[in-house]
Amino acid sequence: MAIPTEASQSGGEINANQTPKLSAVEEIKEKSRQLRGTIRLELLNDTDHFPEHDKQLLKFHGTYQQEDRDARKTRKRDGLGKHHMFMVRCKIPGGTLTARQYLAVDDLAGRYANGTLRFTSRQGIQLHGVLKTDLKETIAGINTCLLTTLGACGDVVRNVMACPAPHNHDGVHAQLQEMATILAAHLAPRSQAYHEIWLNGRLVPDEVAVPDIEPLYGRVYLPRKFKIGLALPEDNCIDVYAQDLGLLAVVENDSIVGYNVLVGGGMGMTHGNHNTFPHLAEPICFVPASAVVSAAEAVIRVFRDHGNRADRKRARIKYLVHDWGVQKFRDVLAGYLAGPLREARPIEVSGFDPHLGWHPQGDAKWYYGISVENGRVKDQSSFRLRSALRHLIERLQPSLRITPLQDILLCDLDAGARPEIEHTLSEFGVRLPDQVSQARRHSMACPAIPTCGLAISESERALPGILDQLEVELKRLGLEQERLSVRMTGCPNGCARPYQSDIGLVGRSGDKYSVFLGGHILGHRLNFLFKDLVPKDEIVPALVPVLEHYVRVRQQGECFGDFCQRLGAERLQALSATSAAQPHREMKPESMLDRSGPVHANGPHGNGRPPLVSAQAPAVQRDNTCHH
Repeated sequence: MAIPTEASQSGGEINANQTPKLSAVEEIKEKSRQLRGTIRLELLNDTDHFPEHDKQLLKFHGTYQQEDRDARKTRKRDGLGKHHMFMVRCKIPGGTLTARQYLAVDDLAGRYANGTLRFTSRQGIQLHGVLKTDLKETIAGINTCLLTTLGACGDVVRNVMACPAPHNHDGVHAQLQEMATILAAHLAPRSQAYHEIWLNGRLVPDEVAVPDIEPLYGRVYLPRKFKIGLALPEDNCIDVYAQDLGLLAVVENDSIVGYNVLVGGGMGMTHGNHNTFPHLAEPICFVPASAVVSAAEAVIRVFRDHGNRADRKRARIKYLVHDWGVQKFRDVLAGYLAGPLREARPIEVSGFDPHLGWHPQGDAKWYYGISVENGRVKDQSSFRLRSALRHLIERLQPSLRITPLQDILLCDLDAGARPEIEHTLSEFGVRLPDQVSQARRHSMACPAIPTCGLAISESERALPGILDQLEVELKRLGLEQERLSVRMTGCPNGCARPYQSDIGLVGRSGDKYSVFLGGHILGHRLNFLFKDLVPKDEIVPALVPVLEHYVRVRQQGECFGDFCQRLGAERLQALSATSAAQPHREMKPESMLDRSGPVHANGPHGNGRPPLVSAQAPAVQRDNTCHH
């Protein structure tokens, strides 16, 4: 395919040589009048849901129409139709918000939603269970506190991620946060439809042409969603290789001088469709810090002009990178940037920090990271996390950060705040960070059933019980301090990024799951399928023989994911099959290995992938240990 001319880059139209029939969603966007559709009129109708064309457009406005799947059977028995409700998502660049904003969203959760909040794996906040009659008030309320839902969903740039830690020792983290905010503002949709519908802005009469054509997105926006994240090599807490556009900071003299541009990450796939697959972002080039906005826009324009608009299952930029190859993608991108690309710097990720517990900020203030299992903030029986957070935030008025692991940081605290925080958490039945196991603090799950229409299995409600079982076995084997990443999704779309984790659990059919092994907490390689169609109650028993063998034969400093990669799927499957035929026996590890210190990258990347550095750059010498 020829490099587009300047004229072809400006309008966002489909290339003339693309002949496949466009997907139905493309037609909806084309006729939407820049995302207006008939949403404003449908809000006045006495129904609990929107028609299909508006349902698709609502995503761009930050809300999904959903169904209460828990109520499905009883409603069908009673002769009733579906009970529709809505998820509303706040877009919060870098996860940064004020105490006032958090409390306002918490108020909305109690007034219009199901009384819970959910921190997302992209550092946003979701409200679930909002009824159509309350949808406008909810979105307007979010905007009143100077947050937004615009672009939190839909075929646009989603929430821009950045390491949330308020480390102010050198200013590097502040630079990341600032860049996330700049990118989010620059790449946001420009249509006035959002303000017209939800914020009582000036209406554009239906019979006139729409005046606010999108300068970046054009008339039909992007082929699919687009995700951006910024990371530091020593802390890949945002999973930079899972992003459509990952920006890996290059630091010199305590300042970010530029970024390695990584393109083509994405976790989604479809069971049984081998043309879909998870993919890690590839290093494309290096850009100085002053050019990162224009570089990001150029990558988005490439995707806009060349992405697949016929098959939404293959409409992510990762398939462009895969199908074209890295070199062709570089050549095309160079045409959009009107100049040669610089080689990516020889850096790679080397650490991962969940940022839990009590930490100095470097400015005489402190922050406290609180573990929030699967991001769900709720009060249930003696566990009253929602009340605890509200009490602490009202009392201390901290600034706040949502983390990529769905946790929350209370920031800008005085040194004396720690006793009050820990006393309050304990009083409200919330475990302190040092009381949360390593496996649980590095775990994630998507919401799945009952709210997500794509879910085929449980996830958020299933993972805690699986971890309860796993923790027992890890303690029995002396592995309770092992840093394992366990991630679970109710479908193969990969919202909790399961295909990079040590143990990935993906909904397959009802209570059966695909079990993946061999990823890494650093997120720098994909795992592989270990077992398919495993009943939920058999997941941990299937893992036990692998963990037992790991204890017996692990090499010095070898992480669990590295061990699984070394042995491979067939040997691990044979271990599991042999163990199933033998009675359980007490383990006697051959050696207890050193588990202190930070996590470092090491070992093969798996799945036949080369190291994730520039092909032209010299390889970085790896540390052959993986300490815990």
